[in-house]
Amino acid sequence: MLKLIKNGLIYTPDFIGKKDILICNDKIAKIADYIPIPPKDFYDVEVIDASNQIVTPGFIDLHVHLTGGGGEGGYTTRTPEIQLSQITTFGVTTVVGCLGTDGTTRSLNSLLAKSRALEEEGINTLIWTGCYQFPTRTITESSRDDIILIDKIIGVGEIAISDHRGSKPLKEDIERLALDCRVAGLLSGKCGILHIHVGDDKEGLYPLLEIINSYPLLAQNMLPTHINRNMPLLYQGMKYIKTGGYLDLTSGISKTEYDSIPVDASYAFKYLIDNGCPIENITMSSDSNGSMPVFDENGRLTSISIGSMESNIIEFRKMVNCYNIPIEKALHPLTKNPSKILKLNYLGSLEIDKQADILIMNNDLTINYVLCKGKTLVQHGSPVKFGTFEKIN
Repeated sequence: MLKLIKNGLIYTPDFIGKKDILICNDKIAKIADYIPIPPKDFYDVEVIDASNQIVTPGFIDLHVHLTGGGGEGGYTTRTPEIQLSQITTFGVTTVVGCLGTDGTTRSLNSLLAKSRALEEEGINTLIWTGCYQFPTRTITESSRDDIILIDKIIGVGEIAISDHRGSKPLKEDIERLALDCRVAGLLSGKCGILHIHVGDDKEGLYPLLEIINSYPLLAQNMLPTHINRNMPLLYQGMKYIKTGGYLDLTSGISKTEYDSIPVDASYAFKYLIDNGCPIENITMSSDSNGSMPVFDENGRLTSISIGSMESNIIEFRKMVNCYNIPIEKALHPLTKNPSKILKLNYLGSLEIDKQADILIMNNDLTINYVLCKGKTLVQHGSPVKFGTFEKIN
């Protein structure tokens, strides 16, 4: 299978100008100023005219509730499983699935099965083992064994800290689990990341700051998320990242008429880089299909909504259009950075021999094409479908 993308404005995510990209099967075979269209007598080539359009890597979303999440308002507030079109329509070609608050009625076995189903439909999928609870859920008898023995599992998450819905693990518990992740990563060649949900309790990131102050090596094995839920937590995050840690911003967290405390992920990203934080240590994810509950000061649920993967592309556009962040920088937390931190070396950038996960966007940053593994999943902004099932063409 050959595809030729002509005359696109290429962001690798670094801007390299107007180029052609040749795709052979699932990989990028060539990037050049001009690649001629092979004669039809020899090759069947699909040509995509990307003139005056922006070509970027596909987005990597490292925090998605593939089997749904939530339930903080009772059984009727359980959120649904995600569907392929809810992923590809918004430019995401790789997802990492997780459980959340509910590790009882949702299982890691189901999460693993859902990730395999989505992979068969055409995207890249991985998962975190565990859930909010500590000690947490596993498929085997240990988190370390899950990472080493199960191909899809790259780390543990999302473990909850500083949250009344979690189990309030001690600093020593978190440190021990991070060490398990680290060793499992070394033995399996995976990232071995401990992915940590941070709630809005006042202690915030302090347990993690204490850990990396005494054990700096573990900064590379812990990735806290939801850091933009309020400004004090974001300020703590700035201190954390400057000591060598990684941070994940949640695009699905934003100010609303019901909740004015959260910080938009686009602004949080600008705040961090403007204050000298290394851009390569910041990722952004959606928390898609998880519940977005709002609690009052007494812990009572006041409202609840469902996260959407659309928040990634919305916050990407805001970074560019509202905060004047160059496209190449705005792409980093959604492409190159998660690829590096999660050790997905075959993804996250447009380079020869990398997997052909590609977005083609109009100048207004609306999505025109989505390609994953060289196959078209979205064309002219709409998912490619076959029969009653969403399929690649």
